[in-house]
Amino acid sequence: LYMARFIRDYLSNNDNRFELLPNNSGLPDLSLNTVINSYNEKLLKRHSLVANSSETNPLVKTADTQLASMRESIIHSIDNVIETLTSQIKSLQGYERKANNQLASTPGQAKHLLSIERQQKVKEALYLFLLQKREENELSQSFSAYNTRVLSPASGTPYPSSPVKPRLMFIAFAIGLIIPFGIIYLLESTNTRIRGRRDLDGKSSMPFLGEIPFYGKKQKKWKIWQKKAEDNTKIAVREGSRNIINEAFRVLRTNIEFMMAGTPQENVVTITSFNPGSGKSFLTMNLAFAFAIKRKRVLVIDGDLRHASASTYINKPKLGLSNYLTGSVNSLSDIIVHHDHFKTLDVLPVGTIPPNPTELLYTEHFAEVIKELRPQYDLILVDCPPADIVADTAIIEKHSDRTIFIIRAGLLERSMLTQLENDYKNAKFKNMALILNGTEANGGRYHYQYGYKYGYHSYGYYHHDQD
Repeated sequence: LYMARFIRDYLSNNDNRFELLPNNSGLPDLSLNTVINSYNEKLLKRHSLVANSSETNPLVKTADTQLASMRESIIHSIDNVIETLTSQIKSLQGYERKANNQLASTPGQAKHLLSIERQQKVKEALYLFLLQKREENELSQSFSAYNTRVLSPASGTPYPSSPVKPRLMFIAFAIGLIIPFGIIYLLESTNTRIRGRRDLDGKSSMPFLGEIPFYGKKQKKWKIWQKKAEDNTKIAVREGSRNIINEAFRVLRTNIEFMMAGTPQENVVTITSFNPGSGKSFLTMNLAFAFAIKRKRVLVIDGDLRHASASTYINKPKLGLSNYLTGSVNSLSDIIVHHDHFKTLDVLPVGTIPPNPTELLYTEHFAEVIKELRPQYDLILVDCPPADIVADTAIIEKHSDRTIFIIRAGLLERSMLTQLENDYKNAKFKNMALILNGTEANGGRYHYQYGYKYGYHSYGYYHHDQD
C-alpha cells in the first residue's frame, strides 16, 4: 500500500512527468506493471525524439499527449489497487478481531460444554433404567398363558378384489398407444420447418432443379435428441455408381444443363442459401464432380472468404482468391488447384482468410477474375455465404449469370418461403432456381420424393461407404 501511494504521488507531481517509473514496484497487479513498462518505453522514445529534434516537433507533442493519457490511466489503476489493498487490510483486521473474540469466549464455551455433559449423564442413567424395566416386563409376559381361540374361520376367494389385472392391462395398452401418437402429433404440428417437396408445392414458383437425399449416417428415429451429422468433406458422386445419391446428382446435372441450354456463355452460377449449414459447399463440390465426369471443364470458386468451406475439400491451400485480390499473387494460374483424378476440374480456394472480405469482393479485381476465367470453362460454380447474413453474396451475384438457392429440409422455416418468393418475383437475384437438400429416403427400394420412382431392388439404404 505504501509503494502504491508513493507511485501515485510520484505520478501526480508535474515535475516528474518526464521521469521513468520504477519497473519492479512489487505491486500485485501484473497488468499495471505491463502498462508501466509500456509507459517507460514510450517515454524513452519521446526522449529520443526530443534529442534528435525539439519539443515543438509534432511527433513529440503527440507523444506527450499519449504519455499524459497513459499517466491518467496508471493513476486510475493505482487508485483501484489502493482501494483493493485497503479493503484487504480491513478484511484482515476483521479476521483478527474475530479470532480475538473467539479466544475470549473460550471459558464460556467450556462452561456450557460441562453443563451439557452433566445432562447427558443424567439422561443416560434414566435410559438404562427404562431399558432394564422393559426387559423385565417382556420376561414376565413370556410366562403368561394366552386365552384366545378361533370362533369362525375366514371366508372368501383366494384372488384379490383389487387391482383387477385385465382392466389394468387394457388401460396400460391404451396409454401405450395414446402417448406415442400424441407425442408424434405434437411434434408434427409444432414443426414449422420444411420437411420435403410437399411443403414447397403452391408456395414457390421458382424453377425447381432437383432434390438431393440426405447423405450421411442415419440416426434412429426415436432418438430425437440426436442431430444428423453430414460429412462436409465427403464426395458422394462416384463415376459409374448408380446408388440413390449419384442418381439424384445426375438428375440435378441434367436439369442445370437444360436450364443453360442455348446460353453457353452464361456459365457463372452462384450457389447460396438463407441458413448456414444448408450444404452449399457439399452440393457445389459434388455437382462439380458430376459435370467433371462428363468431361466438362468445371471451376469451383470458394466465394465464402470468411469460412472457406469449399477449400477444405483440397486441404485449404495458403494461397488463393484473397491473395490475388490483395495483389499478393499476380497470376490466377498460380493459385488454381487442379484435381488429381479429373483433369477438367479445378478449384480456386480462398487462401488466407482476410479481415475485410466484403471490401475485397467489391473491388474491380474480382470482376476481372470472372471475366478472365469465364471463357476458359464450361461451368463456373461460386460457393457463397448465406444471402441475408452478409453482403458478399449480393456483390458476387452481380458478376454471375444464375443463382441457385439451397433449401435444407429440417432447417429452413416455412415462413421464409414467402421472402424467397418475393425475391424471385422482384428479381433480386438473376435467374433464380431452387434445390431441396437433405430429404429422407423412404423404404428399402430406390424411392425418394423426386416426383418419380425407380424399382431397382438393389438400390437400398445408403451410407458413407456405399458407392
